[in-house]
Amino acid sequence: MSTPEAGTPTGGGVDDTVRDLLLLMPRLVGRAKKIPVPQALRSFALAPRHLSLFSYLLFDGPMTVNELAARLRVAPTTVSLLIGDLSRQGILERREDEADRRRRIVAIAPEHEAGIADWLAPGAAAWRSALAPLEPEQRRMFVDTLLAYEAAVAGTEPRD
Repeated sequence: MSTPEAGTPTGGGVDDTVRDLLLLMPRLVGRAKKIPVPQALRSFALAPRHLSLFSYLLFDGPMTVNELAARLRVAPTTVSLLIGDLSRQGILERREDEADRRRRIVAIAPEHEAGIADWLAPGAAAWRSALAPLEPEQRRMFVDTLLAYEAAVAGTEPRD
């Protein structure tokens, strides 16, 4: 009995699909981690862990520490420390919220927006290419499936 080559889809059973995904996921993660940091950002101590924070700020615009913490699903103190470090490096800016001076609004510094967009572009382009042929319901199911997988690995409830 021959074993299918890694990456070659097998039958349609759940176990076949699990096998396919167990072989695929490490390659996906490995390739995503290898997306190079753009030249304009290489002097900073940035890592793939910063991409989620940058994604929210780039796609959704400036927001508060608490909003970022809720979206990233981490404690506000964790986000605050991360933002403090990135602000000291000049990558992020913090300013007072005009509506409530107790709150701070976080944004990508204008001089680093293009570099961050360049860093996110290969992943965004790959997702657009993979998701474009799907119907909206299929895209939602794909994302929901990944969220359910994440929750199952973490031993938690799926998040919305």
